[in-house]
Amino acid sequence: MTADVTELDQTIGFTIPARHARGRLVRLGPVLDEILAAHAYPPAIERLLAEALTLTALIGSTLKDPLGQLTIQAQTQAGVVKLLVCDYRGGDLRGYVQFDGDRLAEAPEEPTLFALFGEGYLAITFDLAGTGERYQGIVPLDGETLAEAAESYFAQSEQIPTLINFGVARDRAGHHVAGGLLLQHLPEGEIGRERLHVRHDHPEWEHVAILGRTMGADELTDAAIPLETLIWRLFNEEEEVRVLARSDFRKGCRCDAVYIAGVLAKFTPEDRREMADEHGMINVDCAFCAKSFPVSAELAAP
Repeated sequence: MTADVTELDQTIGFTIPARHARGRLVRLGPVLDEILAAHAYPPAIERLLAEALTLTALIGSTLKDPLGQLTIQAQTQAGVVKLLVCDYRGGDLRGYVQFDGDRLAEAPEEPTLFALFGEGYLAITFDLAGTGERYQGIVPLDGETLAEAAESYFAQSEQIPTLINFGVARDRAGHHVAGGLLLQHLPEGEIGRERLHVRHDHPEWEHVAILGRTMGADELTDAAIPLETLIWRLFNEEEEVRVLARSDFRKGCRCDAVYIAGVLAKFTPEDRREMADEHGMINVDCAFCAKSFPVSAELAAP
């Protein structure tokens, strides 16, 4: 595997008009390294978060609202992983995992989704800044992998047949690389046509899904292969494939001392004094970037 920064931290979309399908490819590199480096997670948790960030990038980059936000949350009360949260806004990605280290030590080296979460749930939330609307779907964490759980979400909450593939690896220099493929069959739209939740045996979708399943993790994570080449490999026999504009990703934690001070300023002086330590400082920890922000209780005042 080789490294080409021009094919990392990017996404590209495409449509296949004759098949009533759309797709998106994502490949993460330095952004993934930066997010994971803040936490020193064990390998199984590191891989889980890499896949979750890839899923967040795949779905979040479909948002048409530039200020809209996608949040993916997986949670359980009794599993190894207590909470997984990732979000996307305007190209910014961030995420973190809370887990039980003792229970993880008892789990298999390559645990399934059930081994990590038990009977948990997956919530996907869209916050649209332009309209102020919020949409949320919640489904059980079914399947062996996070990709299968996300496919279940689209089938149950959106009635959209979906295929998702992930790949997570390290390049020759030891840097993280994650790739993802999202394929979806879309309603044809004309009045009188059968809706997808009524009929699920669409030959067009079955053809696209079969091709999508041939995309291997090694191809998704090989930064030497341009994303457009991956599209061509899958669908070069289609009469038309429309490739959409690329977009980039960045690590996007929104915490800083100024923002935190503004949040603390909403509390009463008495509440802030109770939060402060013996030196009059309020220490606020950010779970996303694993940093602590000490803010003076007096400076936090309005």
